[in-house]
This record gives sequence, C-alpha cells and structure tokens, in this order.
Amino acid sequence: MTSVLRRAWLRVHRWLALSVGWLLAAVAFMGALLVVVGPLDRALHPELFRARGGAPAAAAPLEPVRARLLREFGSGTALVFRLPADSDGTVAVTVKGRWAGTVYVDPASGQEQGRRGEMEGVRNLLFKLHSSLGLQETGKAILAWIALAYLFLLVTGMVLWWPRRWPPRLRIEWRKGLLRALFDVHRTGGAVLGLLIAVSVATGAYMAWPPLRDAVTLLAGARPVKPPKLPQLADNSTQTVPAPALDALLAAARAAVPGAPVTFVTLPVKPDKPVRVRLKTADDPHPNGLSSVWLDPRTARVLAVDRWNRLDPGARATVIVYPLHTGELGGPLLEAVVALGGLALAALGVSGIWLWLRRRAIARAAAQPAPRAPARSAAVRTDRG
Repeated sequence: MTSVLRRAWLRVHRWLALSVGWLLAAVAFMGALLVVVGPLDRALHPELFRARGGAPAAAAPLEPVRARLLREFGSGTALVFRLPADSDGTVAVTVKGRWAGTVYVDPASGQEQGRRGEMEGVRNLLFKLHSSLGLQETGKAILAWIALAYLFLLVTGMVLWWPRRWPPRLRIEWRKGLLRALFDVHRTGGAVLGLLIAVSVATGAYMAWPPLRDAVTLLAGARPVKPPKLPQLADNSTQTVPAPALDALLAAARAAVPGAPVTFVTLPVKPDKPVRVRLKTADDPHPNGLSSVWLDPRTARVLAVDRWNRLDPGARATVIVYPLHTGELGGPLLEAVVALGGLALAALGVSGIWLWLRRRAIARAAAQPAPRAPARSAAVRTDRG
C-alpha cells in the first residue's frame, strides 16, 4: 500500500471513529453489562419475577387482568402479555398508554405482584439505551446506520493493520510507555477480535432496523410475510355477540399449533387489527419462538398460522440472529463471549480516542516555539580580568 493511500485510509478510519464510533462503543459496553445485570436483576427482585405461590397447579384466567389494565390505563392502551418460561415465573404485561412500563402478575391468582416504569431500574434503563438510545423507532434506525458505519470502520482498521509479512506479530509492548501499549491494544485487539465484534455489530443492526430484514427478503427473491387482514363480517353481527375473552383466543391458538407453549400475546389497539399469539415449537431455535397464530379479536377465528420455518428469509434469519446477538444460542459460554465482544468494542473506542487526544497534545507541544534563553545583563563581566 502506498503512503498516500495509507494516509487516506487512516483519515477515514479516524474520522469515522470520532464521529460515530464512540457512540457505538458506549452502546456495546451497555450490552456487555446487560449480560450480567439481567440475571442479577431477576435474582435480586423475586417479588417481580417469581410467583408468590410457586408453580401454580392451574393458571388463572387472563381476561380479568386485561380488563383491569384497560380500566386503569384506558381503552387505547397497547398490551403485550409475556407468559412465564419457568414454572414459577410471573406473567409480565408490557403497557404502553398513559403509562409505559411492565406489570407483573401472579399466574395462579391473577393478582398484581408489582410494576416497573419503562425506564425504571438499572436493567430497564440499560436495555432502553442499548436497543434504541431511548428514542423508540428513531433511535433504532440511528443505531442501525451507526452499526453499518462501524462495520466499515472495522474494514478500514483491518486494512491499516494488514501486515506485509506473515505470520503477524501479535504482542503488546508494555515496557515502552502507555502510549505505545494503548496503540498495540487498539491495533492487535481490533485484528484478533475483529470478527467477533463484526458479528455482534451486524446482528445488532439487523434486529434494530426492520428494513434490513426486508432487504434480505427482496434479495432472496421472496415476498415478505404480512399479517392477515380481518374479514368483513355481516352487518350488526358484532353488536349482538360479545367479543371473545383473551383465554378463548389463547385456546384457539394452542389448538392451531398443538404442543407448542405460548410465549407472547400482542393485543392490538385498533379494532381492525388481528391478535398475534407467538408460540415456541420444539424445533424452533429462537428462545422466545417465532411461530405465530393470527386471530380475529371479534370471533377468535384463526386467520393464519405462520410457522417459523415458513417465514420469509429476512424474518426467518432472526431465529438465529437474535440468540446469536444475546448469546442465548450457545448458553453461558456464548453469553460470556458476547460480553467479551462488547467490552472489546468499548475498549477499542476508548483506546482510539485516547490515542488521538494524546497525539494531538504531543503535536501541539512540538509546534510551540522553544523558549528563548534569558539575555545576560550588560553589567555582568564576560571576562575574568
């Protein structure tokens, strides 16, 4: 590589890092913390995550819970029920309306055990900032573009690192001062952990921004799987028959996919949208399941069954992308590797900015004129006579 081309690559690498790299480094550090904070939060707050009576012999109906929450927060409130994955877990209901947060319900009695605001608690705050910068869909789009820019940043770093002779020297010179040690950490760490960081960044961008999934489906020559529309009912039919209870909707979904536990129930705010019930089949790698049953909220009729392995390519890739990003795909070992990747990305950002600041300070000091020696007084004799 010529010196001119190398300087150009270095300039691109530097200004990409200074403009967007620091933000993604902070997001990566929060992601690494979430690997530890999530289980710690559940252990420290059993009143929210563990049912008071332990594993229930029979689950209480959920329709009274829905009715109670809609009375409290208004009919225009969006509700998402997350059913417990563990036998002694609570039902977590995400609320978005006059109040945004999560209500934790005892599955045996249907009574509330506690609630948390959307940004309340260390874990919730970290997750909100890590996933969307606290800016909802706008923040997700920003993070996706920054992640794509960071992938290019990694490419420029690999180009600058690429050695002329192999095998390369992968060592850190600790005895030559802090500046040289940080340079070696930044350079060698990026080269050795570049692939791990790239996977973490790419999977995060893929989950954050749905247009990337649509692009994968388009490139594969397939059509996106869309939610079904509600059929037209006969006139006045909805005025004489009451809407089915939430438990009737769940029973219809379970009958459509026998043997698959329900993980999420998304209730639409608008009456012309279907209810989505997510289930986890035995062959689904996604920890929460990606198979969906779509139901008519007016009649509990099944409108469509979308199994995870029949989704469009962009959506189907999420089955692997999500647990790969969180580390759940490989258990505690992969979760530790994911945390290491987040810490490595944060370390690259900190060391890169520190190197830039130190070199600017050294260059500024070198550019200053040297102090002049004080002139001798005329009264001082220069001879010895």
